[in-house]
Amino acid sequence: MPFKIALSHCFTDLHISSAAGAVLFFALNACLATIASADQSGGSGDDVKKPNILYIMSDDHTSTGIGCYGSRLAYLDPTPNIDRLASEGVRLANCFCTNSICTPSRATILSGQYSHVNGVTTLIQPLDVGKHTVPRLIKRAGYETAMIGKWHLKVEPELFDFYTVLPGQGWYHNPEFRIRGNKPWPQNTMRVHKHSSDAITDISLKWLNNRKEKEKPFFLMHHFKAPHDDFENAERYDFLYQNETIPEPDSLRNRGHHGPVNRESYGTSVSNRNKRRNMGMHMFVDQTLDDEQYTTESYQRYIKKFLRTVKGVDDNVGRLLAHLEKTGELDNTIIIYTADQGFMLGEHDYIDKRWMYEESLRMPFLVRYPKRFKTGSVNKDIINNVDFCPTLLEMAGADEFIEELSPDQALQGRSFVSNLSGNTPEDWPKSSYYRYWMHMAHHDNPAHFGIRNEQFKLIFFYGRKLDDSWFYNAKLVSNTEPFWEMYDIKNDPNEMNNLIDDPAYAEKFKELKADLYEARVKAGDTDQKYPDVQKLFETVTPAAMK
Repeated sequence: MPFKIALSHCFTDLHISSAAGAVLFFALNACLATIASADQSGGSGDDVKKPNILYIMSDDHTSTGIGCYGSRLAYLDPTPNIDRLASEGVRLANCFCTNSICTPSRATILSGQYSHVNGVTTLIQPLDVGKHTVPRLIKRAGYETAMIGKWHLKVEPELFDFYTVLPGQGWYHNPEFRIRGNKPWPQNTMRVHKHSSDAITDISLKWLNNRKEKEKPFFLMHHFKAPHDDFENAERYDFLYQNETIPEPDSLRNRGHHGPVNRESYGTSVSNRNKRRNMGMHMFVDQTLDDEQYTTESYQRYIKKFLRTVKGVDDNVGRLLAHLEKTGELDNTIIIYTADQGFMLGEHDYIDKRWMYEESLRMPFLVRYPKRFKTGSVNKDIINNVDFCPTLLEMAGADEFIEELSPDQALQGRSFVSNLSGNTPEDWPKSSYYRYWMHMAHHDNPAHFGIRNEQFKLIFFYGRKLDDSWFYNAKLVSNTEPFWEMYDIKNDPNEMNNLIDDPAYAEKFKELKADLYEARVKAGDTDQKYPDVQKLFETVTPAAMK
């Protein structure tokens, strides 16, 4: 029997005077209302309403560029405001992307589905409105919803109560935004004359101050464009780190036994290794420098521009936190900080994302809500962005609507709210499945899929262009010879030693390949449409692994 009803029954059994009873009735009922609210929320009487949810997402902000993740850049203290969320909340140590590129990752977060299921495997496909599960169900749960900043999903974000979004990538300076208006989408626009990180935050703060249904909790997706390349910081950061020589990753110049065996490396580079596209070209490095000087200058310009752009993100996160403190909503707001994927900052002489290597695969994820999540804690469970949608739904109390989803909307992930509370389910997955589809597009990455568990990673680079319409440079779309890579993440966290030519790991290779097969079946990604890829997966075996 609920606590309030039980006490009410006790009250009806009391025999007291009518006058005293009336006074006692009203007093007791007021107390009961407070107690009941506390009982329902799991906290004190202050928890009467559902928590607000502020979901902050940046673009390409690798965990390497966040202080609390303890990378070689942490000594610079690049993100004090973002780090505050970790010290006052939970940090995920093993949060992974399922397709490390902007549009597909965002589609997975909103839909709770892998790329091949939600239909967004590449940069050019829209996410069908029927799969915008997060805003639709959270609104049903009684929230006022808003989407502000980088959207990158082609279609109108019409299920949000309010939106102001960048067109495509948008501009860093003086950005144009698409808004709701009298004209059809996307013809209603406005321009803001400042840096995009400042502009997006201004718009979010204005919405928070002026929103129409303040009796409801809010759900705000605040999406920065930054620090996506090419990195353009606000003018006030132009000289930040000017006199600093920032440490290089050890693997920038010494790649060890990383990458494909007995063949040239793929991927665009910091150095001039890739003659078609490298960061020195983007950063206007003198093309006559010798190789060592070129790499040094290219890296320093690259990393400083990246961190200057990150500084603008962090300062604006600080503005959001200050607003919540000022309005008294800080502790009644679940605050999440993440990025749509990771990013390579010179590790193995790579730039950009797309790879299944750690720095590209790993997503930062921090959440602050001290009423429920222990401050300063770190969770090491394997979690991926397919899990974000059910997690947000549970946080909003919208998980009750999940069973009403149609078969084509069905979620493939699981909520990790319990994990954040320190209670990992016994049957929680021990591995994460990944697939990158855009073969040799833009940054010269062969198409690949793989599995990453608590110790090992196995990647199959199948190297096939599966649909010509996805590619933008006809010279780069030829098939590449398929190959495998395998890493012992526990003993080789920087992925310096590809084990695929070591016979001592033949049994481990077979075990991981079987796990990868099962992961593909579970995800529904068995390439029935592309039997050539499945045949390659089944038949290509490195000599040392036979």
